Amino acid sequence: MIDRAGLAAFLRRRREALQPEDVGLPRGRRRRTTGLRREEAAALCHMSTDYYARLEQERGPQPSEQMVAAIAQGLHLSLSERDHLFRLAGHAAPAKGAGGDHISPGMLRILDRLQDTPAEIITELGETLRQTAPGSALLGDLTRFSGPARSIGYRWFTDPSARLLYEPEDHAYLSRLWASGLREVLALRGPGSRAARYAELLLAQSEEFRALWAEHEVGLRPREVKRFRHPELGSLELSCQTLVDPVQAHSLLVYTAAPGSESDEKLRLLSVLGAQSFSGAPVPDAP
Repeated sequence: MIDRAGLAAFLRRRREALQPEDVGLPRGRRRRTTGLRREEAAALCHMSTDYYARLEQERGPQPSEQMVAAIAQGLHLSLSERDHLFRLAGHAAPAKGAGGDHISPGMLRILDRLQDTPAEIITELGETLRQTAPGSALLGDLTRFSGPARSIGYRWFTDPSARLLYEPEDHAYLSRLWASGLREVLALRGPGSRAARYAELLLAQSEEFRALWAEHEVGLRPREVKRFRHPELGSLELSCQTLVDPVQAHSLLVYTAAPGSESDEKLRLLSVLGAQSFSGAPVPDAP
């Protein structure tokens, strides 16, 4: 059962412990609140201020598991704190380890400090969990997908528009890369895993994937320089630096260009351009 008093006290304490700069917000000169304001916490958790306030006041309905997960991520909770929050809300804690979507507080703090740089946090299956604004401007809003379509590898073989962002000369290698990567994750996670489900779907839907899967190729890695074809900026050549969280099997990808290069100049335009070029992009239906 939900522990309303415990839940309220825990939420207040975690909110008050977070400082604006911890979550990429400006502090401002007239701030008197200890930690975050309720409306700031609510925005981070993607819920209304009224709903969040009722939880801190021991009122309102029992939050769903999805809502608790959003609160845990919004308040930058550790895995242990997330599990505690689930139990206070009357739910069983999610399984820990690779395959989960909960991003570690440390990785979130790094991402929050990269607001002027294209960056994203992805799972081992290429599912984008979080992006910076320049990241969305460069790649489009990749967090909008649901189901198997969350994975770039799945979209690569089922949605032709997924390839438009990449140089045609790189398509063949990228096809091999996604197939190879999925095979490695499947071997690691085993039958019944999300990787196994994606492989099953792709084998049924893509002739190209079936041919590559039959090769049993493993060990391919992304090339040092990624080449993109942005709908407004044209061709870009970007280096991709990766920071890995081994516990959750998440990767933080940071895209940069050589100083003074044409691609560097184009990246500077992203903050002005925003993600408007991708606003009309269709989202494929999840099976």
